[in-house]
Amino acid sequence: MGNICRSPTAEGVLRSKVDTAGLGDRVHIDSAGTHAYHIGSSPDARAQKAALGRGYDLASLRGRQVSDQDFETFDYILAMDRENLDNLLRRCPEQHKRKLRLCLAFSRDYPNLDVPDPYYGGSKGFEQVLDMVEDAAEGLLVEIAQTPG
Repeated sequence: MGNICRSPTAEGVLRSKVDTAGLGDRVHIDSAGTHAYHIGSSPDARAQKAALGRGYDLASLRGRQVSDQDFETFDYILAMDRENLDNLLRRCPEQHKRKLRLCLAFSRDYPNLDVPDPYYGGSKGFEQVLDMVEDAAEGLLVEIAQTPG
């Protein structure tokens, strides 16, 4: 929603995994929120701390809102939960709706679940988000690696 917890965490995780797999030149990754709550803000300090504990540096990321151009630019547009997916579906031009999925559609351990928003909880919530997006990133990476181009 606000692009300061779940989405930047997923961006940091996926960037790291893509770079490790040697696919950094093929994959452009960005995160955005469906609402304009935190445009220009750094990721939540708790998200940064949890991510850094696993080797992901989110410090350079800044919150932004999804733009109409994103639907054209990106091959995958992944929502953290069904509410955000519904917001994206309402906005997305018909020809690009096939690009929209839940982030956890690529997960083995949490298939098609919502990634819970940890904002109002404790540190365990941020660790859970990391567990979920790491698993989803692995599945997405397999799909990307198998895609020609």
